[in-house]
Amino acid sequence: MPFAFNRGQRIHYTIDGSGPLVILQHGLLLDAESWRRAGIVAALAGRYRIACIDSLGHGRSDKPSDAAFYGQEQRAGDIAAVLDALESERAHVIGHSMGGWLAIGMAKFFPSRLSSLVIGGWNLLGGVPATPSGPMTFERLMDFAKRTAPELVNWVTPAFEPGLRACFDALGQLAQAKDAVLNLPVPVMLWSGREDANCDPMQAFAAANGLRSLTTSGDHLGMIFRHASEAASGLLAFLDTRMPQAPNRA
Repeated sequence: MPFAFNRGQRIHYTIDGSGPLVILQHGLLLDAESWRRAGIVAALAGRYRIACIDSLGHGRSDKPSDAAFYGQEQRAGDIAAVLDALESERAHVIGHSMGGWLAIGMAKFFPSRLSSLVIGGWNLLGGVPATPSGPMTFERLMDFAKRTAPELVNWVTPAFEPGLRACFDALGQLAQAKDAVLNLPVPVMLWSGREDANCDPMQAFAAANGLRSLTTSGDHLGMIFRHASEAASGLLAFLDTRMPQAPNRA
């Protein structure tokens, strides 16, 4: 079971396939296995080496209760630590939801480690979307998950909740996101589900700034779990354009 180590914390990851390295970073309450359950790993691993990372506070990674461990720079450093463990200078990084926020952290703090960047299901300007009753809070999020998708929270014990709360609170760290993404010297794509609240602002931002965009079927979670084949096709099309072309031997 492979782990990377950063600031005294264990960061678990899985490896599948071979080829150029692709990092898949999950969202809040999910884990590295989410990408495998959805079918994304199987779809990409035929052409790429896929590393799925359990974000701090999730999966098999450590779950400290101290909020100081959950800042964007520190957790982007966890991704960089996985690259170090794999002896890879760069990787294509694909993040969804909180993982999209972490992908932006890579753009802000470790841009030289990126081959390309895909930000999925995350509004890099507005962050977590509001609810009809007002701003989304950790309590509202957990209550909604318990009512609509209890499998996402049945692993959350009182010991793990402080770390998850710190993860949620850190999502408000949005400063310099726009500049970091637009100044990257590598290709960037914004990916959203048509029914996701983040879709319209993400598409508008991509169009206004000349970024590639991918819009697939589904809402915030459905874009991965119900429409994985569509998502994988779009992600492969983006990644494959980054691949060096074989020389013509004719």
